[in-house]
Amino acid sequence: MSHGAGGKASRRLVEGLFAPLLLSSSSERLADAAYVEIGGATVAFTTDSFVVHPLHFPGGSIGELAVNGTVNDLAVSGAKAHSMVVTFVLEEGLASSVLEAEVRAMSDALKRAGVTMVGGDTKVVERGKADGMYISTAGIGSPIPGVHVDARTVRPGDKVLLSGPIGDHGITILLARADLDLEADLYSDTRSVLPMIEAMAAQAAPGIRWMRDPTRGGLATSLNELARDCGLSVELNEEAIPMRDEVRGACELLGLDPLHIANEGQFVAIVSPEFADIALNAVQLTEGGDEARIIGQIRKDPANTVVVNTRYGGTRIVDMLVGDPLPRIC
Repeated sequence: MSHGAGGKASRRLVEGLFAPLLLSSSSERLADAAYVEIGGATVAFTTDSFVVHPLHFPGGSIGELAVNGTVNDLAVSGAKAHSMVVTFVLEEGLASSVLEAEVRAMSDALKRAGVTMVGGDTKVVERGKADGMYISTAGIGSPIPGVHVDARTVRPGDKVLLSGPIGDHGITILLARADLDLEADLYSDTRSVLPMIEAMAAQAAPGIRWMRDPTRGGLATSLNELARDCGLSVELNEEAIPMRDEVRGACELLGLDPLHIANEGQFVAIVSPEFADIALNAVQLTEGGDEARIIGQIRKDPANTVVVNTRYGGTRIVDMLVGDPLPRIC
């Protein structure tokens, strides 16, 4: 299960098996989406799969999640989603009402995102083989003018911008499974981050160095991947990281690090210092972006490392996710 959690095991699987055999002829660096030339035009392309359990949870469901996740992978790669295709893997015995609800949720999310579904496929497997429903998507989009996302452009002094509170999605899914006797007024943050990124790009495109939506593995894993790819250090201010009390409390009770908890409606960006305040203001003025914050900066040392300045005056090094504390969250 840890190989699908987005942390160290996932990275070893991709870099040790998939990339050498399947991507050896590609010059693209691994990211949430790839850019390809087709007939002289540049398009962004991404794919994703969704195996969340339960299918419906406070704040969203697998159908809505599939659309938002695809749109967001393109958005943080500097592209605006245009079209999608979808594959449903359905389990024998799935109630037609459940399927209809998820198709309707997907339709509504497509309308909100301004994306067109242009095709798909359906498969049915034996009872007990698919946990109700799995969804896979692929999406294409067009580059957002002026935005070029590349970890190699990150420099010491750049600022770390976070669009909103972390951990809502992962903890909501955990509580929705009823594995714990905890009550919390908490909802998944699943949504499209494209409006916030477009607003930021309109004001600060030249300063946007890198972006990522911190889903599986959380904020810590995304920033560790950045630190490794750019060879620099990411320094975070723990007090500046927005987080709901319910998330903090659940993590303290369960011994989890909120920085490793999945998000489905947030993005983290590295912005040059001269554009940081402009970018932050643009995000905060966009609907849903009022809790965006500058949470840290890029340092030269210690290289390839994420360091957190704690609220108690100390520092700690945060690694990417090891293991799989919250399986089947997206």
